[in-house]
Amino acid sequence: MAKDPERRQVWTREATDYALAHGLIGLSLRPLAASLGTSDRMLLYHFGTKDDLVAAILRESNDRAVAGVAGLPPSRDLRAAVHDLWARVRSPGLEACSRLYVEAAALGLLGHEPYASVVLEANARWYGSLVTHLTRSGVARPLAKRAATITDAAFMGFQLDAPLYTGTPAAKRAVVDLAEAVAALER
Repeated sequence: MAKDPERRQVWTREATDYALAHGLIGLSLRPLAASLGTSDRMLLYHFGTKDDLVAAILRESNDRAVAGVAGLPPSRDLRAAVHDLWARVRSPGLEACSRLYVEAAALGLLGHEPYASVVLEANARWYGSLVTHLTRSGVARPLAKRAATITDAAFMGFQLDAPLYTGTPAAKRAVVDLAEAVAALER
């Protein structure tokens, strides 16, 4: 039986949906395969290894996140861009992608593959999407790069600190403070 690239693509999307709902930690092939209407052996046939499947899931999730940022209209200024980007990260479609990324990044920090490699790849694309949004919003490229670095680092911190991620008054204040700090880079 020849490998079917279309089948692999469909399973990548469906496996990503599954991982977004269930997480990566403790991901088991049998329940995943059952949810896709196939067997774990067929998944391995099409993806090679579980690590290759996980890498495909992470890439698909990151592609969705990058597309979400690309779909944002330009912001009115740098301060507004921080708020717009945070609202997009917290949106229902991207929030799950962010959670999956945080899981993968944690595993990557421990040196686990494919997480370490795919997270580096994802970081570059995600950072590029932030810079692109900022430049589309009228921010000069050198400043957009600096602002994207700070914004991305803060967003990651907010996601790791659950109270700052839940929409509490402290969380809202933290985003306002971040927007003010990033806007101060223009001076």
